Amino acid sequence: MTRFAAPIAEQIWDMKYRLKEADGKALDQSVEDSWRRVARSLASVEKDQEAWEEKFYHALEDFKFLPAGRILAGAGTGRAVTLFNCFVMGTIPDSMAGIFDMLKEAALTMQQGGGIGYDFSTIRPKGADVKGVAADASGPLSFMDVWDAMCRTIMSAGSRRGAMMATMRCDHPDIHQFIEAKQDSARLRMFNLSVLVTDDFMEAVKADGPWELKFDGKVYHTVEARDLWNKIMRATYDYAEPGVIFIDRINKMNNLSYCETIAATNPCGEQPLPPYGACLLGSINLARLVKDPFGPGAEMDEKALSDLVATAVRMMDNVVDASRFPLEQQAQEAQAKRRIGLGVTGLADALLMIGQRYGSEEAAATCEKWLKMIARASYLASAGLAKEKGAFPLFDADKYLASGSLTHMDQDVKDAIAKHGIRNALLTSIAPTGTISLYAGNVSSGIEPVFAYAYTRKVLQKDGSRTEEEVVDYAVKLFRDKFGADVELPDYFVNAQTLAPLDHVRMQAAAQKWVDSSISKTINCPEDIAFEDFKEVYMEAYETGCKGCTTYRPNDVTGSVLSVSETSEKAPEQEIGAEVVYLSEPLDRPQQLEGNTYKVKWPDSEHALYITINDIVVAGHRRPFEIFINSKNMEHFAWTVALTRMISAVFRRGGDVSFVVEELKAVFDPRGGAWMKGKYIPSILAAIGGVIETHLVEIGFIAGEGMGLKTDPKSEVVAIGEKPRGKACPSCGSYDMRMVEGCMTCASCGHSKCG
Repeated sequence: MTRFAAPIAEQIWDMKYRLKEADGKALDQSVEDSWRRVARSLASVEKDQEAWEEKFYHALEDFKFLPAGRILAGAGTGRAVTLFNCFVMGTIPDSMAGIFDMLKEAALTMQQGGGIGYDFSTIRPKGADVKGVAADASGPLSFMDVWDAMCRTIMSAGSRRGAMMATMRCDHPDIHQFIEAKQDSARLRMFNLSVLVTDDFMEAVKADGPWELKFDGKVYHTVEARDLWNKIMRATYDYAEPGVIFIDRINKMNNLSYCETIAATNPCGEQPLPPYGACLLGSINLARLVKDPFGPGAEMDEKALSDLVATAVRMMDNVVDASRFPLEQQAQEAQAKRRIGLGVTGLADALLMIGQRYGSEEAAATCEKWLKMIARASYLASAGLAKEKGAFPLFDADKYLASGSLTHMDQDVKDAIAKHGIRNALLTSIAPTGTISLYAGNVSSGIEPVFAYAYTRKVLQKDGSRTEEEVVDYAVKLFRDKFGADVELPDYFVNAQTLAPLDHVRMQAAAQKWVDSSISKTINCPEDIAFEDFKEVYMEAYETGCKGCTTYRPNDVTGSVLSVSETSEKAPEQEIGAEVVYLSEPLDRPQQLEGNTYKVKWPDSEHALYITINDIVVAGHRRPFEIFINSKNMEHFAWTVALTRMISAVFRRGGDVSFVVEELKAVFDPRGGAWMKGKYIPSILAAIGGVIETHLVEIGFIAGEGMGLKTDPKSEVVAIGEKPRGKACPSCGSYDMRMVEGCMTCASCGHSKCG
């Protein structure tokens, strides 16, 4: 039986990828059972199912090939979920009926899971005439608010809420409002935002020329291009958004430029997709393919890499046939083009194993070499599949070979495609791999540098005691095992905190040369980086061929990411500021608990709600343990029971559970809210959130005023200390969130908005 490299890896498998019955009973007894389930499912579309099941199993074995989480969790379960990670919705019509038809489609897609992207450039600007109704348009930002509210109410498949990307062209008249939108911390919380930057705009910026903002042929404003660019840069410098997508480059380099136009990406940006486009993801674990790591013969096993890529391409191609799709248009689009997104993880670890410093010119050249090998093997494998099973339906040999990534591909690959066609229109992409990288033993994520070599993860036990567990980077663990824990790490060991921003860009540009789609990557910038130097990062990304750029600069607005202290100049270790990171098991319920009961009278309801919250004392701190919601109104029965069970389950997992308040208070009722104690409450669920907030304030669990409801004056108030800066993880409550591959990811439990 496979032994997990670290306890956190096994916990992530158990929480996210292990097949269980509805009552929590495990059906996958081991990770081998999970691999077997996935292999059998993906081999079910083959003629020789048994032979391919074995080959697929061996690719998954030892974490060599890592299908994305939706495949690991969903394949072979019989559940009505999609195995695709990424969707871009259809073009949003510039009409009220069309906009809300698209909202419905988005809700159906999100219900099955997967990140969604939208281009809001197609909606007329605020203040424009609406013909026939003698009114002014409310503009795309107002409809983005509607999408945001919809997303908050729909739980995506698995355990995370949906994630969304909104794009807007740099020449849209409302671009200034789009850039500023997320400077209001309460607005558009479910969206990532990116500006679609054109080549013409970049040339205007460099020339310090004028720039027209227009819609449907009408020029609304003329601005200075450099002023607009500085506004984008200042927003991302201060708020980490919006990102930048070089949209003309994406369309020019697209293998399918002859039959599609791209205007949006998935939430983390690695998949530019056309309307109704869908893409599934998977990663080759390079850290498992290095021969003699840290030894004199350390090198990439090129044959093993090529063989693994060929198997992975076939597995992912089969997912196109095995998966469900939320919408028929998505199924048709996927079948017509059969695009896949095969990427890598563990790149930085693999570079360490062969003695190269991430970010150096040598490492960039090696990265380019490995990515070319993967691209070459992918195209040859897909051409072989086309010979066996047929090319993708929209394949046109002359147009395909003259476009996109094929322009610099080896001639023998072009010859194979000309002769047999190709099964998959696009093959490579580098996606966020935070969670699956932890599952694979804490290998470095995607093409990112190692974030930190080791950190201590605190685990709250059932008896209130705390244990500590060291989470060590995969390559560092190998080094320690080989040379001893006391041996100082060589000087080529670098991490995200010590790396110069332009070194990040160098690695991204090297990888992009051989990636069909795009790359999800975060360029970490120091807090004290000068604004002019910060802008140079984006300009360098544009000049060196990147398709987009995402940076993260910790500050008072964005919050600090995991703090890193250096025990030596060459071996930094993370120190996590959170007091509680993860509860190993749910707390047992004592025979007797103390609590408070609150009465809430909603104006439209005949009967009041009575909300009881009971507390438990853990290690001297009082914290919520369970909630009961009762009412004589039977109309409320089903949802109040469901809410009671879900919130109580969250309370019993430990950590900072105050995010429950935030989520409930954000729910609005389309029929309207009500005024309570001088405050407008948007829904009865928001009122319940306010009650929970009041209670948490009363017991000293959080700071604030709550709703001002009367509670038990004898409640024990326990100060639990000042919270660290930054947001708590919505899954485990720890303050270990870090920006990785353009997505906030928790180092303690692996939760990721995107992954």
